Formats: sequence, C-alpha cells, structure tokens
Amino acid sequence: MSDKKMLRVLFCMGINQNFFDAPRDEQLQVWAAFSAMWNGIHDLAGVKVLGNMDDDQSMVGPSDGFPWTTYLLADVPDIETVHAACNLFRSTPVGDGPYKLWRYTKVEARVGRELIIQRT
Repeated sequence: MSDKKMLRVLFCMGINQNFFDAPRDEQLQVWAAFSAMWNGIHDLAGVKVLGNMDDDQSMVGPSDGFPWTTYLLADVPDIETVHAACNLFRSTPVGDGPYKLWRYTKVEARVGRELIIQRT
C-alpha cells in the first residue's frame, strides 16, 4: 500500500484573441477540440475531477492570465499526469487544419495539496 498523496490541481484555462478573430466555423472546431481536451483530462488514469467553474458570463474577451475563462479542479496521481493533461493543449487538433488547441487557448496548472483544517 502506498502512502503517496494525490496532487490537488487547478487547471486554469484562458481563451485567447486567436479564437475571437477566427471565423464562426473555426470557432466551432475550437469548441469541439476543447471538448475533446476536457474529456481527455477526465479520462487520464487516476484523475478524479472534483469540479469546474466557468467565468464566461461575467468575463468578456480574451484571457491570458488571471482571471481565467474557466477552471477545472482535480485530484491527480502525479506530476507526470499533470504534464500529460497540459500536453492535451499541444496535441489536440482543431478540425482538419494544421493548428492544435494551444493556438486558441492557454492552460496553467496550479499544483498543491488538499487543505485539511484540523478541528480543535
């Protein structure tokens, strides 16, 4: 039995200006690629998604840093799996064209641990 603790990871994701400049058909292809990436994170071995939050109603326009467009909170078994999740942005194709998802979106993974408050 391993005493190794899961990593608590907040994937902070931003939509950049390339998405907003793209024609509607291309934006729909980006959305399909984003959905594939999102499902890909859920499907990584040992990942337990705890929740998500989307700022799209109170934040308008591109996000290349805080505040981010959307967030995904997950328990992840190791740093290699965190890297694999981030790599989905580099490897997920957008439609049949030459571009990958990272052309339109950005991710920053904040890695920590679960905060446990001891009761006194």
